[in-house]
Amino acid sequence: MASTPTTVPTVQLNDGEQIPQLGFGVFQIPPADTVETVVRALQVGYRHIDTAKAYNNEAEVGQAIHAGGLAREDVYITTKCFNDDHGFDQAKRALHASLERLEMTHVDLYLIHWPVPAHDKYVETWKALVELQKEGLTRSIGVSNFQPAHLERIIAETGVTPAVNQVELHPYLQQVGLRREHADLGIVTEAWSPLAQGKVLDDPELEAIAGDHDVTAGQVVLRWHLQLGHVVFPKSVTQERIEQNFDVFGFTLTDDEMARIDALDRGERTGPDPDTFTGA
Repeated sequence: MASTPTTVPTVQLNDGEQIPQLGFGVFQIPPADTVETVVRALQVGYRHIDTAKAYNNEAEVGQAIHAGGLAREDVYITTKCFNDDHGFDQAKRALHASLERLEMTHVDLYLIHWPVPAHDKYVETWKALVELQKEGLTRSIGVSNFQPAHLERIIAETGVTPAVNQVELHPYLQQVGLRREHADLGIVTEAWSPLAQGKVLDDPELEAIAGDHDVTAGQVVLRWHLQLGHVVFPKSVTQERIEQNFDVFGFTLTDDEMARIDALDRGERTGPDPDTFTGA
């Protein structure tokens, strides 16, 4: 498969790097299905793949990149340090292991997957990521599921601000205060579970907006994320949905429509609370 130009815009990170704003997530895609699914996503035009050690499909993501015939520099790869790899030495070993599974010499973005404050090792883990970036094993470093207090602590103790914070974010959980903190600190907001695991797709307000644009409710939500400046990576294994999720650049939501979606916030999580989650 030849590398083709893509319409996906990029977002500037605070370390000078650029990240594609729309990517493809592989959370909960079984390893046996990952190679085929990611290859199909690459064929549609995705050039940003978000994986993690905890997803158990890093090796298959790497295989898909090779099978897709794209040059390494044409695909943006994110992976994550999971909760059982917190600590300075362990986190460094974890990235080396991820790179071995991916069959790559570096990733584009390495994240601390959860803060796990009960273990109180996220600061030393962050110090490891700072060193890994200096060693060239990851181009950018960031965090995931960090609350304002966690962000402020790692910045205060290291002087290094994460490039991104990847958090659960969708119309029913809009994290306005956290997003404001990100803006103040120069951190890019990444949205996981951008469609609330499908829970928002039957919302009458979203369906009405979708009807006005002759698109799906899912496309409306992804467009809302993009217009807010979020980096977003929907996940699907069905070809039609993979294509629909990428086809979100041919329409624009009005200010009124954006406000109608903003009004849907319920503070409703589909995933764990970062202040208490310790992981399995």
